[in-house]
Amino acid sequence: MSKFVPNKVYLRGILLYYFIQKKSAAEAHRILVQTYGDNALSDTTCRDWFRRFKNNDVELEDKERSGAPKKFQDKELEQLLDEDPSQTLRNDPEARTLENRGVSPAMHPHRPQNQTTLRPHVAKPVKTYLETLKWEVLPHPPYSPDIAPSDFHLFRSMAHGLADRRFHSYEEAQKWIDSRIASKDMSFFRRGIHVLPERWEKVVESDGKYFH
Repeated sequence: MSKFVPNKVYLRGILLYYFIQKKSAAEAHRILVQTYGDNALSDTTCRDWFRRFKNNDVELEDKERSGAPKKFQDKELEQLLDEDPSQTLRNDPEARTLENRGVSPAMHPHRPQNQTTLRPHVAKPVKTYLETLKWEVLPHPPYSPDIAPSDFHLFRSMAHGLADRRFHSYEEAQKWIDSRIASKDMSFFRRGIHVLPERWEKVVESDGKYFH
């Protein structure tokens, strides 16, 4: 099965969902990184979108930008970083020139993520209790989309509906999400739960690594 790679609109839709669920931008970013790794949005981007949501700006698609010079700058930046993704502003004067134009190499999609944020988190009381049960604990990433029905079943279903949709207010977005979830009958959620044993087996087979 091919690996699911979320696009930015899909990830923004998830951010909007977490915003409505009263989570902070930092929490949402942590979950995205633990779930999607290098494909996650940056912390700065998550905070920026949360600010937009607070201002009732829930348009998930990129707004069109006028003027050819900006497109040229983006292409120049992309070529520069593709030649050497490890470049920084300190060691490349051309990169510094680009930053002065308002474009930062930190925006590069292939920039390595901080791996320390990907470590699984296990609460000590839970770990202690599991030890008393003498259960074998299999390592797997928290908030993993491959074993969370909310991700691999519900969110993926919602993503199809978000593809060409535009919201004009926070209330409109919340109403759409509530309506979308309410429109699903019990059999829909049951299907997501019934495939869990099969996915648990894949967790064991993949030694706790991500899969889709």
